[in-house]
Amino acid sequence: MHIAQVSPLYESVPPRLYGGTERVVSYLTEELINQGHRVTLFASADSVTKADVVSHVGEALRLNPAVKDPIAHHIVQLHDVIQRADEFDVIHFHTDYLHFPFSSGMRTPHVTTLHGRLDLPDLQYVYGRFSDQPVISISNSQRTPLPQANWVGTVYHGLPTDLYSLGSGDGDYVAFIGRISPEKRPDRAIKIARKAGVKLKIAAKVDKADEAYFVEKIRPLIEEPFIEFIGEIGEDRKNEFLGRARALLFPIDWPEPFGMVMIEAMACGTPVIAYPHGSVPEIIADNVNGFIVDSRDAAVAALRKVSSIDRSKVRAYFEEHYSARTMAKRYLQIFEKLQHASGRTSNKRTRSGELAVA
Repeated sequence: MHIAQVSPLYESVPPRLYGGTERVVSYLTEELINQGHRVTLFASADSVTKADVVSHVGEALRLNPAVKDPIAHHIVQLHDVIQRADEFDVIHFHTDYLHFPFSSGMRTPHVTTLHGRLDLPDLQYVYGRFSDQPVISISNSQRTPLPQANWVGTVYHGLPTDLYSLGSGDGDYVAFIGRISPEKRPDRAIKIARKAGVKLKIAAKVDKADEAYFVEKIRPLIEEPFIEFIGEIGEDRKNEFLGRARALLFPIDWPEPFGMVMIEAMACGTPVIAYPHGSVPEIIADNVNGFIVDSRDAAVAALRKVSSIDRSKVRAYFEEHYSARTMAKRYLQIFEKLQHASGRTSNKRTRSGELAVA
């Protein structure tokens, strides 16, 4: 199968800086190629991939201070995708709804994965108007605000199985990792750790939009001796940080569409203690790979029994449900259904361009 992956241009694939969508696009693209499919990736030119890259910008837009209107570059990118649509068996968009006016009525099978939160009022108008556009959710809970959308499947994110390895959990701390923001509730994590009498290590970035929240609400709390704020960490440090943690605290207070950090922890064998918002009840199997809690007291109780969870089973659960291979398999099932519905042939196209009967 010849698959077009259309990535946002804000970050490269994979991203050099923070970029959750582009990171998933990278894992999916490489795994599709590993499984014998040909992939053309529409992305910035500084992307690193085994796919054929079609680029409209030399580097990720966030890295170029001369770029003032990123939508202009995306419009050119999407126009080229549509012009070349007949070259592909399936086109997979990751650009939210931006391409809908282009792709409406397009004959080539296509689908869009929606990566963000969908509870914004303005989206009602868009998805009501383009209700024929097939879309994929990254959790079932993500769909709730838009029941009128043309949902064709849910595909959970996945990670390469060799990205992280099973950790020992022998550190004297619990972990919080991600972003300092009100919806992520680092304040909850601090108060849980304080009440449980355990050390908390916080590996998190502070965006400009959240600087006031950090200064006013979080900085006074991290001055206590049992809290260690280490700032943002890269991929090269995540395995050790998560792998040595006794547990990951994920006390969110918003409808998280997926929550990549949960499966990162699971890949290290580290149990997750999370509040039941958004995708959490879909990702966490209580007493298997963590605990779902609804209060500080419940979180403290979970921390006291977290050693009862077998870390090797947490890792096994990750491999079964949240590997890049599993993610790619689920996407391919949807691609094939879209092909069948469109009346297209089910021939697969290798990277060399040769056709092979599916």
